Amino acid sequence: MSSRSYKDAIDLLNTLQSNAATLEAVRASGGRSNPLAIPEMVDYLERIGYKPEDLNSLNVLHVTGTKGKGSTCAFVDSILRHTKPDWRIGLYTSPHLVAVRERIRINRVPISEELFAKFFFDVWDRLEENNQGKPLAGTPKPMYFKYVTLMAFHAFLTLKVDATILEVGVGGTYDSTNIVPRPIVTGISSLGIDHVGVLGKTIGEIAWQKGGIFKEGVPAITVDQPREGMDVLRQRSVDLKASEFIIVPPVPEVSEIRLGSLAGRHQITNAELAVLLSQKFLELKESAAHEKTLPDTFIQGLKAARWPGRCQTISDPKHLPTVWFLDGAHTVESLGCCIEWFVSTLVALKTEPAGRNSTRVLIFNCTHGRSGSSFLQTILTKIEAQLRLHGSGETSHSFFDKVVFCANVTYADGRFKGDLTAVSIPEDDLAQLKTQQELAAAWTSLVPTFPEKNVHVLPSIEHAVRVIRVEDSSGKPVDVLVTGSLHLVGGLIEVAGLSDVAL
Repeated sequence: MSSRSYKDAIDLLNTLQSNAATLEAVRASGGRSNPLAIPEMVDYLERIGYKPEDLNSLNVLHVTGTKGKGSTCAFVDSILRHTKPDWRIGLYTSPHLVAVRERIRINRVPISEELFAKFFFDVWDRLEENNQGKPLAGTPKPMYFKYVTLMAFHAFLTLKVDATILEVGVGGTYDSTNIVPRPIVTGISSLGIDHVGVLGKTIGEIAWQKGGIFKEGVPAITVDQPREGMDVLRQRSVDLKASEFIIVPPVPEVSEIRLGSLAGRHQITNAELAVLLSQKFLELKESAAHEKTLPDTFIQGLKAARWPGRCQTISDPKHLPTVWFLDGAHTVESLGCCIEWFVSTLVALKTEPAGRNSTRVLIFNCTHGRSGSSFLQTILTKIEAQLRLHGSGETSHSFFDKVVFCANVTYADGRFKGDLTAVSIPEDDLAQLKTQQELAAAWTSLVPTFPEKNVHVLPSIEHAVRVIRVEDSSGKPVDVLVTGSLHLVGGLIEVAGLSDVAL
């Protein structure tokens, strides 16, 4: 390839995505993780010139969980940056919202397009050059997530970071990030049911997968978990010879802090986990004494933390009547947390002198294969509970004035923004909007009194934004909750022109 631009890198990276047929075959077979995943990842790592032991120099804090792992990583990143301002902190997370390079950050800032392209083609070329014999994985290049993980390791090693916050992609035991022989500390956020085709259908099975990030001689830290999950995690820490197993205790000061841009009561748990991970990390790396009260740098770090697309409120800078409420919740548990945040006196139930005069719109989508109807039921049930809690006379069935179910396609002409391309959506699903039609049918069944004309099934995010633009043209305030998918939230930030204020 003569041109080696950021766009060229993204185009090639997108060829490594798993297509819809592959994903459907995995679901049909009952899934389960590939026990060769770790040896395969080590093979790829060695082909780009590194050994697993080299990754120990990254000083890794390894974090997994079902919900809150990304937020926890954002809190840890901010705490360490405020505590060690002269350090270079690497942060690896997934998925991205608008640009792939968001996944690889240095001191909170995504690496530049130029650096992304450089590291992408470094890895590409090394894999090409070291392709003698049959690769252990059977393919010369790893799939998308593995490839970006290799890039992150290469970038952080090249840039000589002082610490690396490493978020697991899916699970833990067989995840591509789980090839660091000796991280400094490991942590697990709240467990829940998700990715059942790969991780298992019970909390115990999922806990077994998550606990796979525990390592010999390394502290294993977890938030409080359901008993079944906690028992499994504790046993995993013994089996994998962790140096200690710690359940995060309450940190009273945390509940008194405004946690940056991360709204919602559930973020307190994530912040408490981040505090303990950071304390333990600094104890082990810097021999820092454990203070009885929260250090000021920790407090400032928690206050300054940012994690876009999670319980985030954005006033539209160009369409002042519109306020966007963005949350990429995509599990039953996280949707419950999302609604607890949104249907509160601080957000949608703010007292207005003459009663509610805003239009409320729900924009929702979920990934093919997830149970959309159960998600919608969760939303409605939680809304009803929150309305009763706050003594509101409203009902869940009339809480939203309009609902929009749209595909995650970025633009109205059927194109994706390059960074947001998804080949995992089945073509017939996309052509017929099957998932969105099913969501609309489920909503109508759950809320039979909801006006049919106010239920929209749309083929793109741009179409959904157009619906909102019609609403805000009246000058009446419009509150828009966007949830169900981080891909949806990221696409909306792009199409609605919110990147400068949201990211």
